[in-house]
Amino acid sequence: MKKILAIHTGGTISMSQNDQGEIVPNAQNPIAQQATILDGKVQLITDELFNLPSPHVTPVQMLAIKQRIVRAIAAGIDGVVITHGTDTLEETAYFLDLTLPDTIPVVVTGAMRSSNEVGSDGLHNFQSAIQVAAADVSRGKGVMVVMNDEIHTARYVTKTHTTNVATFRTPTFGPIGLVVKDHPTYFQQLIRQEFCDIDHVVDHVYLLKAFAGMDGTFFDALNNDQTAGLVIEGLGAGNLPPQTLPAVQRLLDRQIPIVLVSRCYNGVAEDIYDYQGGGIELRKMGLMLCQGLNGQKARIKLLVGLSAGLPNDALREFLKTAVS
Repeated sequence: MKKILAIHTGGTISMSQNDQGEIVPNAQNPIAQQATILDGKVQLITDELFNLPSPHVTPVQMLAIKQRIVRAIAAGIDGVVITHGTDTLEETAYFLDLTLPDTIPVVVTGAMRSSNEVGSDGLHNFQSAIQVAAADVSRGKGVMVVMNDEIHTARYVTKTHTTNVATFRTPTFGPIGLVVKDHPTYFQQLIRQEFCDIDHVVDHVYLLKAFAGMDGTFFDALNNDQTAGLVIEGLGAGNLPPQTLPAVQRLLDRQIPIVLVSRCYNGVAEDIYDYQGGGIELRKMGLMLCQGLNGQKARIKLLVGLSAGLPNDALREFLKTAVS
């Protein structure tokens, strides 16, 4: 019988709808009371680590989840399921993917409908996640996100709809597997895994989204001794309006690492265009292109690299290997 640790952190999966139709947190997590789920197939160990809506989750809580899993691995656990609010689920999942050794299945799940709504998806997603975490075939896949009977990698999955139960998608690449008849079935897997152990998290790592007519105002606001790093969601394949360049250069002169991704839903950032503000000029200025990650994931990766104290060359290499 497999021993699976269920770490509960809050979110819609743990909430209920009140008489006014509002979704509110519960004093007790209803999902955490499902001790007999899959009875006879797994031994479920429950840890209600905290009970937070996911907009309240910070890298500090992500690190606490990581440390709890490390202790569980040392104690001989066979797999881990984390229930989490969906708004920042992809960021927590990717943080864990980067900072945990790939030794046991780790699965993150949540819900788009609260526990007492008609068509609530929480219990089904929780059960599917346990099935994935308990399966031998799930080893060596990195941290996974299981929602709506689909299995996605933490690296590429993203929330695509505000309320739909099929919100979690993997643009460009698609899911790596499905939960079919209570069993995970895989069709593809990541080529390369990364592991960067950290014991603390740095602060003041920011994310800006480029827009038509953008100037240097936001960049100059970050030009201070506290700013540790910046990710920019650039236009198209990775370009910026020329009015931003002097302020971007001032950040680079301060030795603040800047990562460039695309704001586009599909594709990867590339240094294609050779004009003022084009990707080729930005790369020559010193911006680091990160391929395959969206802005929030690239920020998590930059934060992890900085927290690990990676020197500039190693940080640049760490950030450019998302696709391989």
